[in-house]
Amino acid sequence: MKPFISLPESHDKSDQMKKKNQGGDKGGAKKMSAEAADREAATSSRPCTPPQTSWFEFLLDEFLLESHLMKASPDPPPVQLIIQFLEQASKPTVNEQNQVQPPIDNKRNRTLKLLALKVAAYLKWDLDILEKSLSVPVLNMLLNELLCVSKVPPGTKHVDLDLASLPPTTTMAVMLYNRWAVRTIVQSSFPVKPVKQGPLQPSVMNQIQQEKELTENILKVLKEQLEDSMTVLEGGLKLKRDFYIHTMRTLDLLALEPGVVNGETENSTAGLKISCEEMQCQVCYDLGTGYFQQGPTNPSSYEKARDHFFNTKQLLSKIGMGSQLSIDEKRLAGYCQACGVLAPSKATVQQSTPYSLIHSYMKAANYQGVLKIFMEDNLTGTLPDQFRQSILRELFQKVQQGNEALSEICFKICACNTVRDTLKERPVNVQFYLLFMKPSKEKIDFLLEVFTRTFKFEQATESEKRAVASFLKNLCLGIEDLQFVFMISSHELFIKLLTDDERKMLVEQIRKRTSRVNLCTKPVTSFYDVPASGSVNIGQLEHQLILTMDPWRVRQILIELHGMTSDGQYWTVSCKWEVPSIYSGIILNIKDKLTRDLIYILLAKGLHCSAIKDFPHAKQLLSACLELVTEFSPKLRQVMLNEILLLDIYTHEAGSGNSGERPPPELISRVRGYLEMRIPDIPLRQIVAEECVAFMLNWRENEYLTLHVPSSLVQNNPYVKLGQLLAATCKELSGSDSRRTAKELWEVVVLICTVSNQHKRATDGRISLIKNRDSTMGIMFRSELISFIKKFREPLVLTTLMSLFVKLHNLREDIVNDITAEYISIWPCSILNLQSVDFDAVSVTLKELVNHSLTINSNNYSWLSIQADIYYAANEYSAALNYYLQAGAVCSDFFTKEVPLEIYSDQVIKRMIKCCSMLNCHTQVAILCQFLREVDYKTAFKALQEQNSHDGMDSYYEYIWDVTILEYLTHLHHKRGETDKRQIAIKAIGQPELNSSNPEEVLQLAAQRRKKTFLQAMAKLYF
Repeated sequence: MKPFISLPESHDKSDQMKKKNQGGDKGGAKKMSAEAADREAATSSRPCTPPQTSWFEFLLDEFLLESHLMKASPDPPPVQLIIQFLEQASKPTVNEQNQVQPPIDNKRNRTLKLLALKVAAYLKWDLDILEKSLSVPVLNMLLNELLCVSKVPPGTKHVDLDLASLPPTTTMAVMLYNRWAVRTIVQSSFPVKPVKQGPLQPSVMNQIQQEKELTENILKVLKEQLEDSMTVLEGGLKLKRDFYIHTMRTLDLLALEPGVVNGETENSTAGLKISCEEMQCQVCYDLGTGYFQQGPTNPSSYEKARDHFFNTKQLLSKIGMGSQLSIDEKRLAGYCQACGVLAPSKATVQQSTPYSLIHSYMKAANYQGVLKIFMEDNLTGTLPDQFRQSILRELFQKVQQGNEALSEICFKICACNTVRDTLKERPVNVQFYLLFMKPSKEKIDFLLEVFTRTFKFEQATESEKRAVASFLKNLCLGIEDLQFVFMISSHELFIKLLTDDERKMLVEQIRKRTSRVNLCTKPVTSFYDVPASGSVNIGQLEHQLILTMDPWRVRQILIELHGMTSDGQYWTVSCKWEVPSIYSGIILNIKDKLTRDLIYILLAKGLHCSAIKDFPHAKQLLSACLELVTEFSPKLRQVMLNEILLLDIYTHEAGSGNSGERPPPELISRVRGYLEMRIPDIPLRQIVAEECVAFMLNWRENEYLTLHVPSSLVQNNPYVKLGQLLAATCKELSGSDSRRTAKELWEVVVLICTVSNQHKRATDGRISLIKNRDSTMGIMFRSELISFIKKFREPLVLTTLMSLFVKLHNLREDIVNDITAEYISIWPCSILNLQSVDFDAVSVTLKELVNHSLTINSNNYSWLSIQADIYYAANEYSAALNYYLQAGAVCSDFFTKEVPLEIYSDQVIKRMIKCCSMLNCHTQVAILCQFLREVDYKTAFKALQEQNSHDGMDSYYEYIWDVTILEYLTHLHHKRGETDKRQIAIKAIGQPELNSSNPEEVLQLAAQRRKKTFLQAMAKLYF
């Protein structure tokens, strides 16, 4: 029995009886007008709605309830009566001290509860009806009352009851309650769409919140008792007898004095009879749903669910759907299919349903088998559309994860779904159009093959024929290549579906569309040799001008546009056409408007293609622009050569350079030529010099950057200067001159991270120092430095910069935990004006640098160690431990070899110990204490004394090799009376290889084996 539960009060009020107003004639009798007489006659003849019966009337008349329920449409309905009866019976009382007390156990309240039970008995205890109409708290109270009147001992766990020895009605009450408990937990696991409600009064909102909290509390208790409920129902299945449940008559007998009952409710024939087969069928179904709900966390539960569902099906086929059963046969079929896939038995394997076959094919990566089933299902239609879409989504996900080989299968599966959607006259999924964006002969052949196999022309309805014809017609209109259009229009199915007039109309539409687009596809020898075609309206031409990427087509459109109007500025057609201001001033001063527009648009389109990494189109556009300007503007020619150089750098870095292939000598020579260029008055974009310097550093051209770059360029371009200093430092890194070159680079970077100080007078007259973070005293802003750093890929350059910023970070006055790095000794040990350095900016830059470096090479143990130290210094212990473990894993083949001491030094181990301690993983702390050169017993013993540990605790004892620690554990568990854990510790200490009499080599081997397995377990936990 649950404790007393107070239900929230409802706002339903009983309708009051309306009184008829009787008005007397004033000033003598007057004759009624004809209109008034008609109105009176209509009113008096209208049927009157009978008043709703109030809950208290059933208390006054014991025969009223049965007669009320027998009505065709009782008002209030039965479930509403249950709510009203229980609500009134559970109303709390207020004593003289104004304290809320539980409801009194008096005759009135007992009668109200009995009335609620009688209504439920009238409904034959149908849980489908009760669950649909009653809230969880109300139904919980109702079933607890049933348990009470059925003489279930209060406070007794149902799992401890011997169902075979209980009276039939008592057994049935226990079974009903536990069935409801399982069903409620299953139902609560399904997502529920929230009901939209308008503005509510505060009192109503408070009651809704109370009911919500009450429901959550009940669900919590039911979840805790779920295993008991399942056990009770499993025990009920073993009873081979008929069941009886209370009816209105047996409940009336219970209301009499005990002496009058004469034991009738205790005998085996009292109440509503439910056959043994019906009860087993219903309980098997409910148990099946319960086990299925547990499947995601306990896969073996799927097998139990499968057995119960198949038993349900067998019993249903034997006894049929009786009045006492509440089983959704469609849902049961779905459960059986799901179980056949998730936990196939020998019988289901032999049956090999489409679901199980698809599941096994997907698991074995046999995608051709999946495709075959989809094509067969287009004829049979057994698989639901949602299931077919889910398979397609799963394949799409695999493609997005990098499995490009599945792209073709994705299209074919999508084509099967599209054919099915078309035949069912549903809109085609957008995924089809995405996959068909680039049509090919193979795609069209397959699509037509699926239509031919699925669509039987002779058996198809007129609506299906119209749907397929419309789809094929729209497909033709959406394809630009006339060869592919001809493939579809010449197909036998297309000819059958479309009449001659429809085909002629389609051909006319395609001809009009082709004349509008009219893209030039023939190769030409010279840019000026392209003739202009006939004119169309300006809007269409401007639209084509925006879309086309063909430089010859751009010129053709511009010639037509300038032929229509002489004063048009067509370089302004699209707001997306952007040219750097240092170029636009020169281009827009060109007198010939056609040439001006052509150069501007070609350059803007080329730069845009370069930005979106469409390098082939960018090269085509910029080359055409170069050919155009070569004959009349040496200045613009050099501009185009510079932009093509930048494009070639991008192309190499995104292609073969990304895999480590060295650039061709010709490209390196052109980059050198750019850096040595001394042509005056040439507009230069900073990004070109920036990329050239980064390119030379990435390909280790340090000698050139150090000795051959013109000094004027070094002084005037901050990127060249920084690149030269970086190259010199990397070149002399292990040499005798390393400190001098490092000092020069150090001073430049420190100035970039130094902010100007301003004095500000406060309101109290004191002068305070503030930092202006938007200004810098260096050769570039910090944001520009970060952007420049992210262009580097050479490990030595990145390591050098990382070392510099680590050293700078460690100079911070409030630093608690230093970060370690390679080559840290070459940098200066102090800064004159330490307060002017923005150390927050230094930290951010260091984090950006390390994150970028790890995207270049995630297996560099030095960089991983720096990342771990950064997180450790920021008190992010879980992330720090993750990277410490990664650093150890990459240099030991995932801990199959011993981690070098320079990686896992005592300092690193102590930091890992602190990380585990701060994460409350105290057993891990004790194990790591063994890794130190001298075992830290004090820390280990203190950690093992902690009882609130968030790790595996005794499951980690097998990784301990220090006998002293194991002996302490044995003593500790004995002292605490923890027998099981003590036995685990004794088992660990009893391993033969830990015997202190063994040779040192054996002891070292045992320690190394435990170290390896412990670190691998930690890696699986934190990666």
